[in-house]
Formats: sequence, structure tokens, C-alpha cells
Amino acid sequence: MNNQAVMITSDDFLKYRFSDTHPFNNQRLELTLDMIRSFGLLNESDIIPPRMATDEELALAHDPTFIDVIKHANSKKRPQEELEEYGLCTQDNPVFPGMHEAAALVVGGTLTAAEAVMSGRANHALNLSGGLHHGFKDRVSGFCIYNDASVAIAWLRKHYDARVMYIDTDAHHGDGVQWSFYDDPNVMSLSIHETGRCLFPGTGNVYERGKKAGLGTTVNIPLEAFTENDSFMDTLHRVLPTVTRSFQPDIIISQNGCDAHRYDPLTHLAATMDIYQEIPRLIHELAHEYCQGRLVAVGGGGYDIWRVVPRAWTYLWAELSHQPLGEADIPQEWFDRWGDIGPDDLPTTLHDQNRRFRPIPNRDEISKKNSLIVDQALQYFP
Repeated sequence: MNNQAVMITSDDFLKYRFSDTHPFNNQRLELTLDMIRSFGLLNESDIIPPRMATDEELALAHDPTFIDVIKHANSKKRPQEELEEYGLCTQDNPVFPGMHEAAALVVGGTLTAAEAVMSGRANHALNLSGGLHHGFKDRVSGFCIYNDASVAIAWLRKHYDARVMYIDTDAHHGDGVQWSFYDDPNVMSLSIHETGRCLFPGTGNVYERGKKAGLGTTVNIPLEAFTENDSFMDTLHRVLPTVTRSFQPDIIISQNGCDAHRYDPLTHLAATMDIYQEIPRLIHELAHEYCQGRLVAVGGGGYDIWRVVPRAWTYLWAELSHQPLGEADIPQEWFDRWGDIGPDDLPTTLHDQNRRFRPIPNRDEISKKNSLIVDQALQYFP
């Protein structure tokens, strides 16, 4: 095995698009890849094109009837009332042309990443279009049609009998993945997210720990709204090493939603770019310590597509490809291409100048509550 990191990407990922005004806007992929290239971090030899997931592969995590519904959602074969039963035709999840093909390509991208890592072609593989963690076995949810992470985990279990650790640091709870493997002792689902009292999908309580043989292989850390960097970092460093050491995975799949930032318009956490340097650094370190470097990374949420997503995911790729950037200035060539299109307050550095942000008034109380939640979750781990 080598130390190479590979990127799974294609312009066809941009076809996963609900509408021009929908908050899930995959122009963020264009902005991110261009920023990565502007830093000189991506060579053509690092890129692997995705393949389309087959119906058989999708059925590892989705009902065949549901797959058929998605395939024919744009036709007249199924009435709107039936589509609504599957989570479609809602404000969050409108039907769009080529929906099955676009979603199956995202899943295929994550499978391509898993194949690259398990075959030894690369230690680490990244599919930024992935991370659609709300998709259920028989229902679309939260902008997620098929659940690429669930399919990839089931594929790894089937073909490699691998113990899979799924780490989700999106501000929204990784519910679809959790429920897919809630009774599987060979899949650890660890989600650090904003409490469901304030945010979709309303799940991810600390007492959701798995069931039957899988009891203890689900870990949830619901953070208080307005959690800042210090508390978020403390949570990461207390939880991730402890749970990983206990579970002893063969491979890690990390979901890298970047909607915990203060700028994100859909969530209430108050972190800065500091956590988006630290999350991949720590997970990268754990992958090398516990599973010979085998790490598949996917994207996820992130709705400030100009000021947050490109910077966070540039940090992610820089870490995976062993090219850490630190507090770097964003190259002028990126602004030359995008500055006239984006908002007036585009950051000029990868890091945040933290003096921009006022401390949250009740930060100590928030941090204490988060620490107690971590204590509660870790009481079951040696």
C-alpha cells in the first residue's frame, strides 16, 4: 500500500441539483476544486472518475421498490401522492430530471473511493459529492436521495467482512447511516452534531446507542446550539480516540459536512475554520494508527458555498494528500475567477480571523453542558 490520496470527481456530479434556488447547491464542488487547484494541490494523476452504482449495489442499503420509484419519479407512472410517501415532491426534496442517474453516480463515487482504498491503490480517497447521510432504506430525506455512505459500508461488509467506523461531524445528525446499522456490531456509527432540539432531523440523542448485538456501536454527541471552537475541539479529542481505540476498525469512513461554521445559514453552531483543520487531521492520524491508513472521506452539508465550503474542503484534501496548508492566503487566481460572482465579503485566508467573531455570551454554560454529554457517552468505554 502507498501513501497516495485520490480524489473521485466528475463534472457530472453537478447534475445532482434540485433547483436553482435550493440550498443544496453543488456549485460548491466547482468552487472547492478550483481553490484546491489554485493552491497546486491536485494533479491529474490524483483523480479517478466515478462509476455509476448498479441497482444491485444500491439494494445493499435501499429497497428495490424504492429504487424503482426514484428511477421513474419524473414519469407519469406514479402519482404525486405516492411519491410523497417516499419523501419526494416536498420543499426539501423536489423531483428533478435525471435524479436516479445523478444520485447513483454519487453512490458510485463513494464505492469507487472504497475500492481504491481496499485494493491498495491509495491509502485515502475523497468523494466530495458524497456524504448524503439522511437517505433511508425506503425514503428520501434531507436533500439525500440514495445514502452513499450506507451503501459503501454495506459493500465493505459484504466483500471484505470489514469492521467499519463511520465518523460524522456534520451539524445535522447522521440518522440514515445510524439506523441502517443500528444492530450491527461490526459498524460503529459516531455522530457529533447539533442537538436535535433545534435542528433537523431531531434525532441523535446520547441514549441512542444501538440495539441487540449492535448495542454500544452507536455513539451520539448532541452539542448545544452556539457551541464554539473550544468545546467542539474538546469533544473531538475526548471522543474520537477513545471510541476508535475501543472499536478497532479495519477502515474509517468520515463524513465531512462543514455546516457547523458560524456563517452557515441553516444551523446554529458557532465554530470557525479551526475545526475544519483539526477534524481531518485527527481522523487522518487515527486511520494510520488503527487501520493502516485506510480512510474514505466524503462531503456532506455546507450551505455557505462561498465563504465556508471551499476553504473547509481545501483543508480536508490538503490533509489527506499530506500537503497541510496552515494559515495560508487564498491565491489571487481564485478571486480572479470567482470574486465578481461571489459575495463582497469573501475571506482572503483559509483560516478565520477570529477577532471578527464575538464570543457567545453563555459560552461557559454551553461548554459545561457539552462536557456532561461527552461524559455520559464515554461512560461505556474503558
